[in-house]
Amino acid sequence: MTLRFLPIGPRCLLVELSDLEATLALFDALQADPVPGVTDVVPAARTLMIATAPGVAADGALSASIAQRQPRPGTAPAPRSLETVEIPVTYEGEDLADVARLMDLTEAEVIAAHQAATWQVAFCGFAPGFAYMTGDDARFDLPRRSAPRTRIPAGSVALAGRFCGIYPQASPGGWQLIGRTDVPMFDLGRDPPALLRPGVRARFVQGAARVHPVSAPPVPQVQGLRVGQTAFPILVQDAGRFGQTGQGVSASGALDLGALRRANRAVGNPSGVGALEITLGPVTLQAEAPMVLALSGAGQAVVEGRPATPGAAFALDAGDTLRIDPGERGMRSYLALRGGFDLAPVLGSVSTDTLAQIGPPALMAGDALAPANRAADAVTDPGPAPELPRSGDLVTLPVVMGPRADWFSAEMIHRFLSQDWQVTPQSSRVGIRLAGDAILRDDATELPSEGTATGAIQIPHSGQPVLFLADHPLTGGYPVIATLRPDALDLAGQLPPGARIRFVADAPFAPIDPEG
Repeated sequence: MTLRFLPIGPRCLLVELSDLEATLALFDALQADPVPGVTDVVPAARTLMIATAPGVAADGALSASIAQRQPRPGTAPAPRSLETVEIPVTYEGEDLADVARLMDLTEAEVIAAHQAATWQVAFCGFAPGFAYMTGDDARFDLPRRSAPRTRIPAGSVALAGRFCGIYPQASPGGWQLIGRTDVPMFDLGRDPPALLRPGVRARFVQGAARVHPVSAPPVPQVQGLRVGQTAFPILVQDAGRFGQTGQGVSASGALDLGALRRANRAVGNPSGVGALEITLGPVTLQAEAPMVLALSGAGQAVVEGRPATPGAAFALDAGDTLRIDPGERGMRSYLALRGGFDLAPVLGSVSTDTLAQIGPPALMAGDALAPANRAADAVTDPGPAPELPRSGDLVTLPVVMGPRADWFSAEMIHRFLSQDWQVTPQSSRVGIRLAGDAILRDDATELPSEGTATGAIQIPHSGQPVLFLADHPLTGGYPVIATLRPDALDLAGQLPPGARIRFVADAPFAPIDPEG
């Protein structure tokens, strides 16, 4: 099959193939003979999402290098891991009867077939520890539910589109539920945390799992910067968590990376060190030891009743109170501590991923973080801060059309680009939910799960776009009409409810020509 290369952004593209076997065979080839400049490859049902290093364009030249590594047609994927995991299942899923009807079997025959099939992890995505397992029984090629559930319990064993998966945590989903297991799919106490990883085989047996609880260690007393009052949970965010896509873990990190870096520069820290991400306000904090801090982004720092210079470092003595008032513009502020906060990295980062539930817990009133007192450099000028949007403002955001713009008619593309989209209060770190005239499709064809980039604008069945931010799922099942350019992500992370967005594309959608 001729590969199809679809644009995502300046440093990201999607490779579309004929089926899962061809996808995994090319993935294996790229692992064996890496393309220079490629930093990440995210496999999915029929696609590979390719990300590149700074300075390496996701263009025709990169596409040609990838195409040169395509195995001959019919090449089977390389032998995967020989590891087999036995998973006890209680077969009492809400959709078991529907699955039996779709397969023209009795419920007992469905259970027997599920246990007899050989299931192997093809790729991971959607959530940390969520493994897409393929089986050798073609009867399990089943449709998703017509209406997804808003909440599926953790441990639910489910089927959809020739895949079997186990939900690692409670989440929405549209797969057919046939049972449940108590075996944790993602446990940070394990190495690696994901039980099911690409290549691992799973064997399902009937019965309940035996879980051995581990007593939590006592929580140490912390002295440092203590939260007095906050309207929203305060999160720790750094530059992001990279290199974990094989376990279904996306990067997360600060929504406004520029503001994070300015705050750190102002106190002499490396620019990507973890800081507090504060949403709106007001917030009060108290210093329990002398410390030097800096605030950037939307808020205004007030020390013992005196406003601090915006963006500059300021000192607190033990007992001093810091108040952060919400600004008239923007959504998020970043509070950096000279020497950093004393936090243990999780998978290489101290970022709190709100979707994956990875990283330090959110801070509320009474919580505190201790200083790490790491070596810091001389304080430097953090540089000018951009003007942030306020509620009601119209903000222009540049996009690259694709990778699935061709799933929509010319009329719908025009509707997407010509109207003002309203930022709704239902937005979060996962994504900005927009409201406007719906973007609809003529058919209800399902999109096989594929990698999604930060900034992807997904169009669900409702036709109301969702602009993915840092805590978005690694893979998605709705078509992405366009993707925000990376240099606009910081601005998107500061959009308050009530702001309006106009998307602008420099060029119409077109696949990438590897010969061009």
